[in-house]
Amino acid sequence: MEPRVGPAPDSAPQVRPYHHPAAGWGAAKSVTRVLVEERELVDGPRAIMRMNHENGGFDCPGCAWPDDTKGLRLDICENGIKHVTWEMTRKRVDRAFFAAHSVTELAGWSDHDLEDQGRLTEPMVYDPESDHYVPISWKEAFEVVGAALRGLDDPNRASFYTSGRLGNEATFLYQLMARELGTNNLPDCSNMCHEASGRALQAALGTGKGTVDLRDWESADALFILGVNAASNAPRMLTALAGAERRGAQIVHVNPLVEAAATRTIVPHEFLDMALFKSTRTSTLNLQPRIGGDMALLRGMAKAVLEQSVSDPRALDVTFVERHTAGFEEYRALCEATPWEELERQSGLSRADILEAARVYTEADRSIVSWCLGLTQHEHGVDTVREIVNLLLLRGNIGREGAGPSPVRGHSNVQGNRTCGIDHRPTEAFLDRLADACGIDPPREHGLDTVRTIQAMRDGEVKVFVAMGGNFALAAPDTPATFAALRSCDLTVQVSTKLNRSHVVHGRAALILPCLGRTEKDHQRKGVQRTSVEDSMSMVHLSLGMKRPASPHLLSEPAIVAGMARAALPDSETPWDWYIEDYDRIRDTMAVALDGFEDFNRRVRLPLGFRIKQPARELVFLTPSGRAEFSTAALPDVVPEPGTLALGTMRSHDQWNTTIYSDDDRYRGVKNLRTLVFMNRADMRERGIADMGAVDITSTAKDGSRRYLKGYTAVPYDIPRGCAAGYMPEMNVLCALGDYSTQSDQPIMKHVKVTIVPAAG
Repeated sequence: MEPRVGPAPDSAPQVRPYHHPAAGWGAAKSVTRVLVEERELVDGPRAIMRMNHENGGFDCPGCAWPDDTKGLRLDICENGIKHVTWEMTRKRVDRAFFAAHSVTELAGWSDHDLEDQGRLTEPMVYDPESDHYVPISWKEAFEVVGAALRGLDDPNRASFYTSGRLGNEATFLYQLMARELGTNNLPDCSNMCHEASGRALQAALGTGKGTVDLRDWESADALFILGVNAASNAPRMLTALAGAERRGAQIVHVNPLVEAAATRTIVPHEFLDMALFKSTRTSTLNLQPRIGGDMALLRGMAKAVLEQSVSDPRALDVTFVERHTAGFEEYRALCEATPWEELERQSGLSRADILEAARVYTEADRSIVSWCLGLTQHEHGVDTVREIVNLLLLRGNIGREGAGPSPVRGHSNVQGNRTCGIDHRPTEAFLDRLADACGIDPPREHGLDTVRTIQAMRDGEVKVFVAMGGNFALAAPDTPATFAALRSCDLTVQVSTKLNRSHVVHGRAALILPCLGRTEKDHQRKGVQRTSVEDSMSMVHLSLGMKRPASPHLLSEPAIVAGMARAALPDSETPWDWYIEDYDRIRDTMAVALDGFEDFNRRVRLPLGFRIKQPARELVFLTPSGRAEFSTAALPDVVPEPGTLALGTMRSHDQWNTTIYSDDDRYRGVKNLRTLVFMNRADMRERGIADMGAVDITSTAKDGSRRYLKGYTAVPYDIPRGCAAGYMPEMNVLCALGDYSTQSDQPIMKHVKVTIVPAAG
């Protein structure tokens, strides 16, 4: 059965323009509603007061925005509270639930209704004769996994997926297990979100991460926010934006849609502003390029900087460029040779708009450029991020306070996962250190990423699929192809906290292994354990759960990994049980194996933890030239062909990744509707589409194949002509499995070629 997503609407769809500040009383009302609905009026507020605090607190399992540097007592946001309360629910999915509902029945439920059943309580195994999940002991479950892995004729017939919620200690053990088994098949959610950022920054600066920290955000003169819906994706950024506006910094938002975070906000922990309904601006300039037009905007800004430098030498930091960069003259020639007319055409902006953005940039002494998936999920995502670095290099905005590149990671520990070894393309240096620290002989051949894992499962080359967290069936592109791939496996294993689509779209054999949540106490032999996470600005800190586990039968993620590893590797000399007794022991090994984690256990216990060393921040560039390298990539042609539109997928405000809390999207004025497409009104008129009219959407893949969504609702919206937008995961079906970037291998979910017509019949 094809997936249905989102809860069934309980009233007619409504769309009204949203004119209120982001956060503020709207967020407070939403949080109160969630606490009441989940019956968490005592533990919920307690959790709020403990979230994102280094002294006995737990890290928010939502976004990866850094913790406040000033000891802010309420360093929280609406989405974080929703996420925590959703995890803390009193509802339970136990053996009685599975006995009452077959998998075939559950496959017909909406994704909201699946997750809304509550927390998983014990390990379950699929029984094909009854079509039900039935209980299984942990020992037996681990043996099922171990037998399947031991029985493979090649370890590369297994693939080990990771979502961003996994803590560093579990991450390290997970990749150690896979590599000791003999494979680098370690796909992760970065393959679908920020792979382009890592590859671009590595090529340009010799590091796969941004160079700034939160203190830099607090001292920048100009902030450029590209392809980010901060009010929903990283709401705690609103505090930084409000602070920047108050100190007189310039804030430029670049997005095809003007989102709520790009207007004004009332930060909820600023109680006087809340009481007085006093909002703060969060932007000084909003630019709406066409989908995919950001690279042309950035190059236009660089062209303007270089043209200005002819009469005003201060526009270009000549000393920095000469001392620290390579390839400048070639880049200068490229900018000079690019006509303004082409920059306007590709960006969808006027020359005046581009020059205004350049003016803000040249007048600022210190600038930060920040971005998210709006830039990376394109064919040319790597080139676009490298163009950001090009622009920053022109004025020496690398390696000094208040300046630099700053990718916004959406999930709690996705950056930490990559740091701690989840990488299908590990470096030789990493593998050498891992071998020395752990006494194993890790494989050197690159493994499979997310897209190639799906292809390999579909083709019968990968037989066992293990997922640590996440909802792979819905997060991945080309939903029917991903479903078919999962069903082709001999065994699928899902380590999860709640029921989701990936439990009902499974292999011939399937296990559900329930784990502790971030909010829960992790009791091991040596006492209650803490885990560490890394935020999007390279700070590593500890997280300590506060709540009694949802079930006495839950295991921690490190314990589950160790249990699978013992069963799969019976002759292993790795001390799996010893590690689980005390996570400090895992961290001691990580301190030897991982660059930047030296003296891990001491430093992670410092206030706010520690920041992983960043050579590029110190103007040490680990590139072939030993310098920061300009890129001279050609501008892509992103103008849609006649009759087609460029469609980008996105989240609503009332969802987190694939978790859908409701059918509402407050910041876009939508209520009781998810099966919609936002369109420019002129594009709608041209196609004979009425406001709120039913439409059919067809996507055309690179190979010429087509995919369809029928009976969607067209919503007129302030979006550039030739562009459209709608919600993931519903629209993931439109992105073909083969439509991935040749630069980053990421699915091109922000640039799907579609036609939209009035619905037939």
